[in-house]
Amino acid sequence: MTAQPDKYAVFGNPIKHSKSPAIHAAFAEQCGQHLHYRAVRVELDDFARSARCFFASGGKGLNVTVPFKQEACAFADTLTARARRAGAVNTLSLGADGTIAGDTTDGIGLVRDMVANLGWQLQGRRVAIIGAGGAVRGVLEPLLSERPAALLIANRTAARAEELAEAFASLGPVRGGGLELLEGLEVDVLINATSAGLSGEMPALPEIQLTVRSCCYDMLYGAEPTPFMRWAAQNTAWAVADGLGMLVEQAAESFYRWRQVRPATQPVIARMRHLLAAA
Repeated sequence: MTAQPDKYAVFGNPIKHSKSPAIHAAFAEQCGQHLHYRAVRVELDDFARSARCFFASGGKGLNVTVPFKQEACAFADTLTARARRAGAVNTLSLGADGTIAGDTTDGIGLVRDMVANLGWQLQGRRVAIIGAGGAVRGVLEPLLSERPAALLIANRTAARAEELAEAFASLGPVRGGGLELLEGLEVDVLINATSAGLSGEMPALPEIQLTVRSCCYDMLYGAEPTPFMRWAAQNTAWAVADGLGMLVEQAAESFYRWRQVRPATQPVIARMRHLLAAA
């Protein structure tokens, strides 16, 4: 008899358009791993019960997306240092002793895509992030570990950005403020962490000075360039990228935590790009 595949899933709401099952299926095929991964829509008030049932029924690991990352943090028995600092978890793993470990792989995914895949340099450069939501909280520690000259968080509501900067100030040169924080500044790496592009809108931006070596990254992705990406190209950014590579890289880190095998991500990024274009 063939052994049943190990069970994994991603919990979210909404979840219908998740690319995670296709990504993890590609990883499993590439690495010869016997597993099944599915997307599960969880009711907004039912995360903890659903997660308990998943693990009680033999589940080995969960990915967690919006709006449950903070609840996943509370659900985990143990947390990595980066997950504790971020206050959010996107990866839950069942340990041999039956405990559930929580981690956040979003920031690692972002940095690996920028540095390893795209060849961008973060060390010694002025990095700016537009937005101060949960997506930002999860990426600050890995970004600061790259030792930028400055990391600036600009948000419509200055207090949220200032609070984030204060929480991570011990890790490096980070400042937060309103959008005016970036007014007139030359920025080497500009990251859009807002959701404006989901509705086809351009995020609110101050008068930012892009240089001939500026790189612009949108955490969103799609078959077509986002409004932010189009703006960056029109303002002669040296390099422009979307968040598809981040999505695949954070998934690869989760896969590694679960299976102790690190998949090659470039073929999977290329496959997902092809699927997006064909959709």
